[in-house]
Amino acid sequence: MDSTAEPRRVVLAVFDRLQALDLVGPLEVFSAAARLYGDAYSTEVRTATGDPIATSSGLQLIPHGALTRARGQIDTLIVAGGEGTPEALADDAFVRAIRSAAGRSRRVASVCTGAFLLAQAGLLDGRRATTHWSACDELKRRHPVIDVEPDAIFVRDEHVYSSAGVTAGMDLSLALVEEDLGRAAALEVARWLVLFLKRPGGQSQFSVQLAAQTAEREPLRDLQDWIAGNLDADLSVPALAERACMSPRNFARAFRREVGLTPAAYVESARVEAARIALDGTREPIENIARRCGFGTVETMRRAFHRRLGVGPGGYRERFQARLDSRAA
Repeated sequence: MDSTAEPRRVVLAVFDRLQALDLVGPLEVFSAAARLYGDAYSTEVRTATGDPIATSSGLQLIPHGALTRARGQIDTLIVAGGEGTPEALADDAFVRAIRSAAGRSRRVASVCTGAFLLAQAGLLDGRRATTHWSACDELKRRHPVIDVEPDAIFVRDEHVYSSAGVTAGMDLSLALVEEDLGRAAALEVARWLVLFLKRPGGQSQFSVQLAAQTAEREPLRDLQDWIAGNLDADLSVPALAERACMSPRNFARAFRREVGLTPAAYVESARVEAARIALDGTREPIENIARRCGFGTVETMRRAFHRRLGVGPGGYRERFQARLDSRAA
């Protein structure tokens, strides 16, 4: 960045009983980028009145001032979420201030249930958006004109961004830094913050083990653990049913009922997740990863990646190649 250029102004709109990481996560990302790249950003924390507030975890915050006092142009407006969202939605003046600030912003973003405030301000009408997984149905119910994507880490629709809950705000902020300063800069910020992975927006909010339910029956529960360590084995329904000592028909029904996914969907998700980790963290050839993770062929793996992540294995790895290069340096 040109050292004579003005810092990009980032305004974070918050309220009482917000989720602390919805604010602190993005704040640390932009602050780190400013330290590393010549004051690339300036940050301001703004509330409805400018008075001190507390997060849901008890952290006391003294803001820079009221959102209505954030005059002038804004580069990035970020609206946080948290337990206090219902009260913030009922504050018409705060919602109006968000709408006004958004009109002076190059881009607007929400973290977690901050999406409800963007929606209340009319900023998500007709757009794609996401929020914390537990609130997606409610966002859809309240605002049917929004195309809610319940599984995404973050979503971009033109100049409006929204992210899932808590730590997803850091993924979104890193993506915004990447837009502004380039991929190498975003990955360097992630490295300084000791973030394990800069996740792309289309990645699922959960790993397959977290997204799926844990089976009630011990044989099926044990089978879930066994699948994770034997992805290159025969994981067809007949083979899994035999291992669980059940008929294929009863096994398929019981697995779907207790896990919430069909056996085939669970296996594919587990294989994609293992392959994704290998693509990001190693230089192993894609052909080897496809075999080791049980896909057999690169083409089978490619189709699974497009179904689950919206990008092929090669494209997925390319997003993270700069980080691998920086490790080797």
